[in-house]
Amino acid sequence: MKKIYGSAAEALDGLLFDGMFIAAGGFGLCGIPELLLDAIKDAGTKDLTFASNNAGVDDFGIGILLQTRQVKKMISSYVGENAEFMRQYLSGELELEFNPQGTLAERMRAGGCGIPGFYTKTGVGTVIADGKEHKEFNGETYIMEEGIFADLSIVKAWKADETGNLIFRKTARNFNPPAAMCGKVCVVEVEEIVPTGSLDPDHIHLPGIYVHRLIKGEHEKRIEQRTTRAA
Repeated sequence: MKKIYGSAAEALDGLLFDGMFIAAGGFGLCGIPELLLDAIKDAGTKDLTFASNNAGVDDFGIGILLQTRQVKKMISSYVGENAEFMRQYLSGELELEFNPQGTLAERMRAGGCGIPGFYTKTGVGTVIADGKEHKEFNGETYIMEEGIFADLSIVKAWKADETGNLIFRKTARNFNPPAAMCGKVCVVEVEEIVPTGSLDPDHIHLPGIYVHRLIKGEHEKRIEQRTTRAA
């Protein structure tokens, strides 16, 4: 099975369609699949639903798809850095489903493991629990959350071998592995591709069985909030 493609556009060829559901990795601007998001923008695919921890910023990450009105709905935990997101949501142009961060990560992981739903205490007694099934376990109330099953996963890793085994760096490991697991097809962009057998099996963060297509590219690695101090 061919996994390595020459560009983001090639890797997404035949996978995109209007109205699709995409799970995207990344945390803030760390480890976001920026090349694949650019290719989706160029493809013009619209009415998209994204499951992602956040929506990037106004001109980077998923934010570029908000600018072009290609996103219909966001399933997210944090959207505080994106003024265009706020404008579209408050004006009723964009649907939003808020999820606690841990719940969102587990929904993705559950989908990747074929688990349709699970119970959690997180959100009980808040608006998060509205309309959801409640159940008692050992005297404690839990709510049921559904696993996420996406049409496509797009993620960013640091290094891969030719079979798609992945290694992530630092914070990029937060949401990328579960996002990669829950899509019917997973497309990954990396900084480096090494020969099969080069990576220590004990250092693999996500096995290549989850990865269908792979590209190597150059990344901007933008800093979301640059904080400095006087020398």
